[in-house]
Amino acid sequence: MTMMTLAARAMQIAQLNLFFAQTGMTTLAQRRLQGPRKPNWSWRFESAVRVMAGLTPNHADILVDEIRTPFDRVTEIPVRHKVRVEPVQIGGVPGEWVSVAQADPTHVLLYLHGGGYISGSPHTYRMLIAEIARVTQMRVLAPDYRLAPENPYPAAVEDAQTAYFWLLEQGIAPENIVVAGDSAGGGLTVALMLTLRESGAPLPACGVCLSPWFDLTMAGESIRANAGLDYLNEHMIRAAVQMYIQDHDPHEPLISPLYADLHGLPPLLIQAGTVDLLFDDAKRFAQRAKAAGVDITLELAENMVHVFQFFYLVSPEARQAIQQIGHFVRDHIDQKTKHARPLANSARMARDSGPAPPRSEMPRLPLLRHKVS
Repeated sequence: MTMMTLAARAMQIAQLNLFFAQTGMTTLAQRRLQGPRKPNWSWRFESAVRVMAGLTPNHADILVDEIRTPFDRVTEIPVRHKVRVEPVQIGGVPGEWVSVAQADPTHVLLYLHGGGYISGSPHTYRMLIAEIARVTQMRVLAPDYRLAPENPYPAAVEDAQTAYFWLLEQGIAPENIVVAGDSAGGGLTVALMLTLRESGAPLPACGVCLSPWFDLTMAGESIRANAGLDYLNEHMIRAAVQMYIQDHDPHEPLISPLYADLHGLPPLLIQAGTVDLLFDDAKRFAQRAKAAGVDITLELAENMVHVFQFFYLVSPEARQAIQQIGHFVRDHIDQKTKHARPLANSARMARDSGPAPPRSEMPRLPLLRHKVS
């Protein structure tokens, strides 16, 4: 890194720290006058939401770098746990392994990051990925899938497929694989499962979707109802849709899984906050999935914003949600492992369709959790 690059980087960090400090002071002053915006919002959490809102462009004709640059900066938070990060080529797709000391090498969580299909990377999401690796006690494979507008739909779906089949080729049994993702990555999680089901490929043990984006037609009423509460805004979502789908119909099932035939999918956990702009995507999808016979659990976090799990350092609701992910994943991996038939080798596994690590001792903390009826 050159001296000029280092100087520019130091200036960016200084500007960002100044913005954080100013936002924190503004939040504190407003809370003294008006109280918290929501009863369960701490000063730190409310400040973090304001920071995200302040860095999110909110105007017509947004350019992609207006989204990417601040998003990448604000999410480059150091990982607080000891994790091992290893770069890897995943069948031609770059990515990284993230693992903790107790991870079982035979169990893998494939994590598909969010960012509206136009921003983000495994590096951007490393803090959240590391925490999920810790609570699930699994190795996490995070592909750096291609982004729009340079690589519009279906590039992200193709790269997710590549990553999944690469895991099978490495000898990882499908019943030992979990697919998870947030926001666009949540939609991509289900899109991947739909392509696997249609091709007759073996499905993973289960899936986890955090604040998923399931409807790129933008028909969800929460986009309007939660405006001004969430840090997301309609202008940014609309810009991401246009960059990603371009000439495609937003109702296509692999673009908007809300409109797909959902039969035959593995068990799914969906988590969403009630003031998330995409809250209705989670609710409507859960209802349709239940009607299609999917074993689906919807967890709602009161007054939480989009991908609230990312704020686990300042939010007890986020910490509880991540712990619930650990319990859900371990329960389903244990069930699948118990009933799995041994396969001769990875080649046979890819064609035809170890013991689980010890379960976490963390208590099950209360979210609004229910099977969808």
